[in-house]
Amino acid sequence: MKIPDNTKIQSVDLKVKNLERSLNFYSNLLGFKIISNINNTAILSAAGELPYLIKITEDKNAVWRLPGTTGLYHIAIKLPDRKELAKVFMRLFENKTKFQGFSDHLVSEAIYLKDPDEIGVELYSDRPRNQWLNKFGQIEMDTLPLDLSTLTAELKGEIVWHGIHPQTEIGHIHLNVSDLHKAQKFYSLLLGMNVTNSMYNGALFFSAGGYHHHIGTNIWSSKNGSPAPLNNAGLQRFTIKIPDEVYLKELEKRFDEAALLEKNMENGILEIIDFNKIKITLTL
Repeated sequence: MKIPDNTKIQSVDLKVKNLERSLNFYSNLLGFKIISNINNTAILSAAGELPYLIKITEDKNAVWRLPGTTGLYHIAIKLPDRKELAKVFMRLFENKTKFQGFSDHLVSEAIYLKDPDEIGVELYSDRPRNQWLNKFGQIEMDTLPLDLSTLTAELKGEIVWHGIHPQTEIGHIHLNVSDLHKAQKFYSLLLGMNVTNSMYNGALFFSAGGYHHHIGTNIWSSKNGSPAPLNNAGLQRFTIKIPDEVYLKELEKRFDEAALLEKNMENGILEIIDFNKIKITLTL
């Protein structure tokens, strides 16, 4: 069986040390709309409606993630086009945000920063698929300098801010893993995504439907590392939408046999855990 082409990342759940501080970043600064804020947990989306894209739960006793541990490298927020990416960049620039970097990945253009809990955030927009290149049967990606002048030229002087575009979504999740072979077994052989790029040293990328990647994995700082502690500020789990009940039932069987099933499927929701103890929800 083949993983559905319209599989996508639906949401991320984050643990933070200060909810108000995080909402200032994700809602006030980036422009996500708060759907609800109850009992130290807030959920947000780009359009202000369910399903949520980001869930933020406060734990004042959360600890910073230890160097060398596995976990989240960054969450990647995909804007619908480069003009919308330019709008967010100008919003951040005008608010004196500290950036981590700017990259042209050939398939996309990306801006990197960190949230108040040092959680990596990538903001990006894709180039049209007909501009993506293939090399040795893989989607070619690179990390080149991003020309910010051509990006901001998209605005043509327009700087009105109305919040993040309602079609914004979680484009991909990039993880620090301990072993790339185990990552390939989990995300490709078990989950069923294709390896789209293995040409980066120390990294593997996976996707469904010919996308450049829904999941990125690397061992750049986490080779042979242990999972981050449960009270770590950062990723709690992420959700992948796989709109095929038959395929989801097949995955339930696969992950059960691999002893990686966290919770059996109920109401179209299946919970699994990867080799680095990263929790993943699969949903219809």
